[in-house]
Amino acid sequence: MAQFSRLEVAQVMKDTGMVPLFFHSDIEVSKKVLKACYDGGARLMEFTARGDFAHEVFGELTKYAVKELPGMVMGVGSVTDGAAASLYMALGANFIVTPVLREDIAIACNRKKVLWSPGCGTLTEIARAEELGCEIVKLFPGDIYGPQFVKGIKGPQPWTSIMPTGGVSPTKENLEGWFNAGVTCVGMGSKLMAKNSDGSFNYAKISELTKGAIEIIKDLRKK
Repeated sequence: MAQFSRLEVAQVMKDTGMVPLFFHSDIEVSKKVLKACYDGGARLMEFTARGDFAHEVFGELTKYAVKELPGMVMGVGSVTDGAAASLYMALGANFIVTPVLREDIAIACNRKKVLWSPGCGTLTEIARAEELGCEIVKLFPGDIYGPQFVKGIKGPQPWTSIMPTGGVSPTKENLEGWFNAGVTCVGMGSKLMAKNSDGSFNYAKISELTKGAIEIIKDLRKK
């Protein structure tokens, strides 16, 4: 069962401005990545469940977060149907992120008052998601649409909250483009998950990039 209500999760997303996302099949590696993001100031994590037995890793990772990382909001991404959403909510997911708009996921999440963020690519999809109770819409893939798309949507629909995922990096130039266009927060994956030359995660660098991105976002919001 979720620790946080959908409104609480939406507020953390808005306040932090960034949702790190990653997947790894090894629970110990996953714990270290999560801790690195937490140490950098992130208070949300989207575990992109794309591998076999991903639900088992997520279950253990959530238990670790509850015990060791107070205030960390754990969620799951790459969820493609209502059954999977229900499974991850039973394992403690506080939010569900999907690559597509599916009403069965909306129904499953709304029944338990869990925030869901569907991947949308048109104004019609965005409007339908909001009719189904979506608080924050995922723009995916973000690099295909870009900040100008966000700016265009915010014209006729200034109430729409958008989180682009894909094409987001922890640089001032990139983040400035998105936040000036009016996004509520951003989802950041590979550009944030720094690795060493041997392919292993560079945990210190992940913390550094996370902290830097959050600071950039705070500065942009002051303008």
